[in-house]
Formats: sequence, structure tokens, C-alpha cells
Amino acid sequence: MSKLVVTSVSPGTSVQDAGRFGAQRYGLVPSGAVDRLALAAANALVGNALFAATIELGPLNTVFTARDGAVRVALTGATRPADVGGAPLALNTSVTIADGESLMLGVARSGTFGYLAIEGGVSGEPMFGSLAVNARAGLGSPYPRALQPGDELQLATASSANEKRIDLPALSDGPIRVVMGPQDDEFGDATELFLNSEWKISAMSDRMGYRLEGPVIKHLHGHNIVSDGTVNGSIQVPGNGAPIVLMPDRGTSGGYPKIATVISSDLGRFGQTQPGRGFRFKAVTMAQAQAEYRAMAELLQSLPGRVHDANTLMLDIKALQSANVAGVAVSAMDAWTWQAETPAAQD
Repeated sequence: MSKLVVTSVSPGTSVQDAGRFGAQRYGLVPSGAVDRLALAAANALVGNALFAATIELGPLNTVFTARDGAVRVALTGATRPADVGGAPLALNTSVTIADGESLMLGVARSGTFGYLAIEGGVSGEPMFGSLAVNARAGLGSPYPRALQPGDELQLATASSANEKRIDLPALSDGPIRVVMGPQDDEFGDATELFLNSEWKISAMSDRMGYRLEGPVIKHLHGHNIVSDGTVNGSIQVPGNGAPIVLMPDRGTSGGYPKIATVISSDLGRFGQTQPGRGFRFKAVTMAQAQAEYRAMAELLQSLPGRVHDANTLMLDIKALQSANVAGVAVSAMDAWTWQAETPAAQD
């Protein structure tokens, strides 16, 4: 067995898979990856089941080191600088980290969460059928919390498979689509304000809920309702009028009116929106939301077929630096080294 040791880590980095299902009626939090497409793409690159557990990376600098053998990984999600042993690692590509080498991950440039899948998967003891971490609930494995420096993940030693790359379609940069309700009638004309305004995600957000910054959304009859069920993407409006979009670590029920729900196919794109970046919502019908969900399901199923050999060209940087790739060296201060010789005059 090989190990991947956490040398340094961004806040918000944890083990996540597709989440827990079938027991929300008992109050069991679902958790799971914020961006399911990126999760599945990373797993496809290393030959895992699409929704196997990966490391969901927070947006800041993170370093992992391979011990006791090589480890093969793949990186998807938020764009960020990355390298292994000084060699750059492209997004949506797999790479093998040799024993003793480190994977260096820089600050996310666009997007929020990255996904690091490991060939053979993460070893852990499933809790209610999942390794997904929810620190508030003390759930998850191999650590029921965010990863910390010094943590070690027990992994399969890397195979000799060729490195892979996956081709993903460009994501839409349009509005985040929502289905209105189920309590949009509690807001009257404020629903138009909700749809026609620009919003930003507050820095005071986490995997439980993304707080939105924008106009105040006023209630018609107060902000308390009889608690009812929530889903990922439910948009609650508490008493201060600042909407909260519920994320995978949400509670299973809530007592604030819900003005709308982000459609499933846009949840990953919404979850990758960086704090401070403006966006808008757009209302769609239930039929449109279902059609988009089917299209997303088809895309997920197609991921293994989108994987191909990376055809990576490895360069010996030290040898390149010592080589004279420009040809014959010249000096701008010595005309004899660069002026063409003038032909002798013929008699």
C-alpha cells in the first residue's frame, strides 16, 4: 500500500463522494461533492467508479506527498496552478506521483473546489453507506473532519497505465436556472426583484449554505413557516431578507420560506462560483429542469468514453537549459559574430 500524506492544506478540503441517500426522513445529512460532474470526471480519469470518494480541494494552497510507493491521481474542477516534482500538471489530466515526490496545488484562479481522484479510491470505513465528510455531524472516513497537515491516506500503489486526459464540454456562463417555489407566493412582487437583480456569494458561506449579497427580499407574511423538507439548491429567505442557497451539508428540513430551487444540472456550476463574482438567476419550468437533468445524466454516463491517452511530452528541463537551442551564439557588441561576410569584388 502507498500513502498520500497531507503536507499543507487549504481550509475546506475533505473526502467527498456522491453522498448519503435514503435516510433524510430520519434527519441524516446527505453531504457529498459540491460539483458532481468534476467528481465523476476525476474518477473516470483513473478508472474508478464515477462517484467514488475523492479529495474535494478548498481554494487555497495545498501540498500532498507520496510515501511508500507511487500514487496515481487526477485533477479536475477549479482551475489552479499545479505541478508534480516541478513538472506542470494540466487540469483534467492524470499524473503519477513517485515515492517521495510532492503534488503542489496553488490558489484557485476560477472556481472554488477542485477534485483529486486517486487510482483505486480512498480507503475508509463507510458511514451510512458513504465516506463523505460532514464535520458538523461528525460523519465521514477516513477522517470525519476536514483534512489537516500530517493526515495520511492509505492507497493502492499506482499501476503502469498510461496517463489520461478527459475532454469536457464548455460550461455555460449564463444565469443560474431555478424553479420557483415552493413558497414563492410568500414574496409577492419581490420574486421579480429576486430574478432581475445581480447577486454575489458572501465570503461567509460554506458547504452548508451559500449566503447571497444583493437586495433585501421582503416577506409578505413573516419569515416563519412550519418546517418542511429541503433539497440541495433550496433558496431560503430568513428574516433579514438575505437569501441562502442550501448546499450538500444542509439540514434536511427548515422553517424559512423558500423562494426558489436551483435546478440539479446547475448546482455544480453554482457551487463553483467564487465569492464576490456577480451572477443572476433565471426561472425555468419544471419540464425544462427535468430535460436538463436528463442531459446531465447522459453527460455523466458518457465520461468514460471521453477519456483518452494524454500523450504527455516530458522535457528534461536541466538539459534544455544547458543546450544551445538558438544555434551559433552571437554578440550584439561584436559585428564580426553576426554580420554577413561581404563577397570579394571580382576583378
